[in-house]
Amino acid sequence: MPDEPQGTTAPACAATPAAGQALAQGWCALSSLHGRIEAHIERALQARHGLSVREFSVLNVLSGQHDGEGGHLQMKQVADSVVLSQSATTRLVTRLEDRGLLARYICPTDRRGIYTNVSPEGLALLEEARPTNDTALREALEDAARRPELAPLVAAVEGLWTPAPA
Repeated sequence: MPDEPQGTTAPACAATPAAGQALAQGWCALSSLHGRIEAHIERALQARHGLSVREFSVLNVLSGQHDGEGGHLQMKQVADSVVLSQSATTRLVTRLEDRGLLARYICPTDRRGIYTNVSPEGLALLEEARPTNDTALREALEDAARRPELAPLVAAVEGLWTPAPA
């Protein structure tokens, strides 16, 4: 049997009455799929790169910034992108900055704004960790696809990025 997600609580899907609970059951399945994927990726990233899923996500989001119009993200935008509160995102950014993976600077056109950029060390770690993330994601999806209650969700996720036949 594959590893169960550690540190996540499995939804109580079996306790949901069958009649009229399709939406709740779908939510339970989606929550289970997310938890399994996140736990698998977390273990792989921690073991090989000393990164959490959230740290990887923040580095990934911030690495897409550019100097053009709208190219820098405000902390709220980063928080929304990685699904964390603004305060949790600020603490996470501070930890990454303390590790030398991010650097903050004052916005040159608005002294009230503070930007955060991925440092060269952060970019190198992100590029090193990206294949691990991708492999762990693929493994987690393959495992989930073997579970009848999760297989339709896996197919839906995979279908989101699969080009339609011409």
